[in-house]
Amino acid sequence: MVKNYRKTLLACYLGFITQAIAANFAPLLFLKFHEDYGIPWGKIAMISGTFFVAQLIVDALCARFADRIGYRKCVIAAEVCSAVGLIGLAFLPELFPDPFTGILLSVVVYAVGSGLIEVLGSPIVEACPFEHKEAAMSLLHSFYCWGSVGVILLSTLFFAAFGIGSWKVLACIWALIPLYNVYNFTTCPIEYLTDDGQGLGAGGLLRLPLFWVAVVLMVCAGASELSMAQWASAYAESALGLSKAVGDLAGPCMFAITMGISRTIYGKYGDRMDLMKFMLGSGLLCLLCYLAASLSGTPAVGLAGCILCGFSVGIMWPGTISICSKRIPAGGTAMFALLAMAGDLGGAFGPGLVGSITQSANDNLQRGMLAGCLFPLVLIISLFVLKGFREGQKELP
Repeated sequence: MVKNYRKTLLACYLGFITQAIAANFAPLLFLKFHEDYGIPWGKIAMISGTFFVAQLIVDALCARFADRIGYRKCVIAAEVCSAVGLIGLAFLPELFPDPFTGILLSVVVYAVGSGLIEVLGSPIVEACPFEHKEAAMSLLHSFYCWGSVGVILLSTLFFAAFGIGSWKVLACIWALIPLYNVYNFTTCPIEYLTDDGQGLGAGGLLRLPLFWVAVVLMVCAGASELSMAQWASAYAESALGLSKAVGDLAGPCMFAITMGISRTIYGKYGDRMDLMKFMLGSGLLCLLCYLAASLSGTPAVGLAGCILCGFSVGIMWPGTISICSKRIPAGGTAMFALLAMAGDLGGAFGPGLVGSITQSANDNLQRGMLAGCLFPLVLIISLFVLKGFREGQKELP
């Protein structure tokens, strides 16, 4: 019987779309949570931080246990948790005396699902017997971007048609995607990246200097990406004075589009590019984007910085994975898990720092964005360190 690996691809693509829903839907409601539930901005920042800390814990557990439990059981659990968390977001805030507790509990549940698919989607696709795995991998990561665009655009249209007060209905509608994908992951063929016991494991990876540089790079990439992406909607509304609909479309939606374009370009033309130069140029552009968003008094310039930041960070995540996959071919599931954990660590810390600085500066979000300049600056330094490793040298413990 011929195995249909196209169905495996579909399941992973929908899994990354589910991850995009989990990461991007709640930030569209930050102002709504602030106004309706009276949650201060410092606590609002904890929503993003909690999401990525939960993913961080899942990443760490995946590095140790995913191969033992099995890919299929883990990714099915991922979709179930994502659906339950999104549905919980619609109901739990009203069931707790403190609505913030219900929001955080829901976020933790769907963050578990998001973390599992983030770690396992890449090795599942990598293990499929395709001729052009680089294209499949690049397309996989771009689906997060295009999924983000869909979430933001369709949510904005839904709010325009039915009012933002209907956000609970939309949360339940979004939950249908992971529920459907449970069937896909149940029936599709799934292979393993390495034979049992042949991967380096976390201990072997952590003895490699190259891997540590990649970890720092992923932390900064996650922080640079999510600090802007998670606050783009609120930034466009409060700092630039745009309406809710225009702010969501011009901020996070355009951010996701430019990030998707960057990853698509890398997927199609990566074999003709100097990846390191592309990443260094992107790092410099990222720093300039943060400076524009934080220092410019002109709304158009600040908005341009927010949008172009998506393009600048797009290459960092898949680029780092590409370098590690080539230089550490025996990394196995643990390598994908630890790199995802590093990215999530940055994703947890970055938006939280921006939110805290914003609150301490009397809700001045531009001050928070100025603090975010730290991340692309360290990212550029890490790239120069990474460049110091000899090209083509394979790292072994």
